[in-house]
Amino acid sequence: MTPSQDREQWLSKKPNENLSKKLKIATWIITSLVLILVVLMRGPYKIPLPDGWSMSFLPPVHAILNTLVALSLVGALLAVKVGKISLHRLFIFTAMILSALFLLCYVAYHFTTVETKYGGDGWLRVVYFILLISHIILAAVSLPMILLVFTSGFTNHFQSHRKLARWVFPIWLYVAVTGPVCYLMLRSYYP
Repeated sequence: MTPSQDREQWLSKKPNENLSKKLKIATWIITSLVLILVVLMRGPYKIPLPDGWSMSFLPPVHAILNTLVALSLVGALLAVKVGKISLHRLFIFTAMILSALFLLCYVAYHFTTVETKYGGDGWLRVVYFILLISHIILAAVSLPMILLVFTSGFTNHFQSHRKLARWVFPIWLYVAVTGPVCYLMLRSYYP
């Protein structure tokens, strides 16, 4: 199938209004639950692990997953630019699954492990905190937007999908890239 045939095949699909409504409700439920989890995991109490267990292996996993999300997003953009919608969808599904895995690992780590503090100083400290703060804020803000863009594409609302994706894509990519950068800057301070 040529890219133009692939594109036309997808664009000819009718929007699924019923599924769209359900997924929008799910978007806000998931967003609320994730934000509650993030607030709770930042609390002073940690879930004790059995003796000999450690989640210290997870920070590099977080960085790898975010890097793979960024690569998937770039692949999705390149695929859609040349009209390969099926490939675009595959990359987006991959980015969504990797993001979900990241979130599970991130929550597991922060519910069980004391937060590592950045120990650098000078201009690197300023750069680190600018990246970290912008990463955290944009990650929180982008979650419902990512889910809404996904919903609009998945339910064949292609016009709204394109409009939203123009704004959401660079934010999601920024979050996926700055996560590993923050990890690399913090890496030497992990116990």
